Amino acid sequence: MQSLDLDVLENLLAWKREGRRGWLVTVAQTFGASPRPPGSLLAIRDDGILVGSVSGGCIEDDLVARRAEYAGRVPAFAAYGVTSEEARRFGLPCGGQLEVIVEPDVPARDLETLLGHIAAGRVIGRRVDLSTGEWAFAPADAGDECERGETHFTSVHGPRWRMLIIGASEISHYLAQVAATVDYRVFVCDPREEYRAAWRVPGTEFVDGMPDDAVRDFRPDGHTVILAVSHDPKLDDMALLTALPSGAFYVGAVGSARTSAERRKRLASLDLSPAEIARLRGPVGLAIGSRTPAEIAVAILADLIATRNGVALERAPQASERKRA
Repeated sequence: MQSLDLDVLENLLAWKREGRRGWLVTVAQTFGASPRPPGSLLAIRDDGILVGSVSGGCIEDDLVARRAEYAGRVPAFAAYGVTSEEARRFGLPCGGQLEVIVEPDVPARDLETLLGHIAAGRVIGRRVDLSTGEWAFAPADAGDECERGETHFTSVHGPRWRMLIIGASEISHYLAQVAATVDYRVFVCDPREEYRAAWRVPGTEFVDGMPDDAVRDFRPDGHTVILAVSHDPKLDDMALLTALPSGAFYVGAVGSARTSAERRKRLASLDLSPAEIARLRGPVGLAIGSRTPAEIAVAILADLIATRNGVALERAPQASERKRA
C-alpha cells in the first residue's frame, strides 16, 4: 500500500508515457475549514478520469469540467469558496476557502525525478516557477510547509514522518502497510531470524542490530514514532529504555493492562524517570474492541493520527490485549 499522493504522481507519469494529456492540481493554500491541506494532489486525465483529491469531492467536478481552460506549460491558480454563495455551491464546509495551482503540462522527466527522490526516502521541496512552469528541487525538512509566493510556489514531498517498529509480528505487517498511506517511512528491527525471514511488506526497511542500538542510531526526533510490538519483553524493553528519553513524539508498546503495569515497574527499576515512563503509550491504541492483528494495527494508527493532529482521545486495552497475559 502507498500514499494517495504517490498514486497521483505515478498515474500522471503513466498517462504521460502513454501519450495522453494530464493536469496536476495542488492545493496551494487554504483559509478556514478546508477538507484537504496544502500540498494535496489531484491528477486529471484528458478523458476526465481523475486520481487523488484536493477537496474531498467538493470542487473536483468543476476542475474536470474546466480542464480545457488550462493549457501550455505555465501554471494557473483557481480559487474556490471566496464568497459564502460559492462556498455553498461547492460544498466547502464552514465557509472555507482554498486555492489550487493547476499545471497543464508537466514533463515526464520532472515526474520521474520527483518520484526518484520520494523512492529514495528523501523529503524534497518542489519549486515551481510561476512564469515558466519549470520545476527545481531542493532538500526540505519534515516540518516545512507549502509556500505560495509571487514568483514561485513550493510544495514538499516524500515521507514527512518516520516509524520504527520493534518486532516483525503480524501486527507489524498491518502497521507497516497502512502507515505508508499516512505519510510514514517505515523501518523494522527484529534480531530474530525466523521473524525477519517471514517479513513480507515491500517498501519497508529492515534495521540491523539489537533494538536499543537501532533506536539510538535512528536518532528519534519530533517526527518519529517508536512502536514495540514484538511481545518479547527483552526486545521491547531494550527499545523503550532508549526511546522514552529520546525526542520521539510517540512511543508505544502492545500488551495487556497487567503486562503494561509490570513493564512500567521494570522501567522504573532501570533508572527511567517518572516523566519518561509517563510518555509510554501502553496498552497502545484506541479502545475500539480490536481482536485481530489488523484491528489492533488500526487502533494504533488511529491514536497516532489523533496525536499527530493534536486531538486527545481515550486510550484503553483492546479486547485481545486484555486477554493476553
